[in-house]
Amino acid sequence: MAERSLRGMSIGAKSLESDDNVDFAARMDVTYVCPNGHRTIVPFAEGAETPDEWECRCGQTAHLEGEADKEADEIAKPTRTHWDMLLERRTKDELKTLLEKRLRMHHDGWIPDYE
Repeated sequence: MAERSLRGMSIGAKSLESDDNVDFAARMDVTYVCPNGHRTIVPFAEGAETPDEWECRCGQTAHLEGEADKEADEIAKPTRTHWDMLLERRTKDELKTLLEKRLRMHHDGWIPDYE
């Protein structure tokens, strides 16, 4: 008996009841949108009064999603690629010159010292 111990069940951590034949309260999902564009979906009981504001995960105050928010998503800006951002900083001629310089360094066997 010393080699094995009796193990019990932690009553507070687990429930012995099942969800069979349980009717859950009717719910509705309410969506909030913060200024950063994050969407938070919060379930409320059907018929409950929903607040106009909700705190977003980023700390900003989110407001109820309206038709203006849905339309804004449909007319979203196209995503900027790495190439687009690169062209904002350098011209194609500068990039061509830089590429030729780097290729010349590679062919000459120049290895940078990163210490």
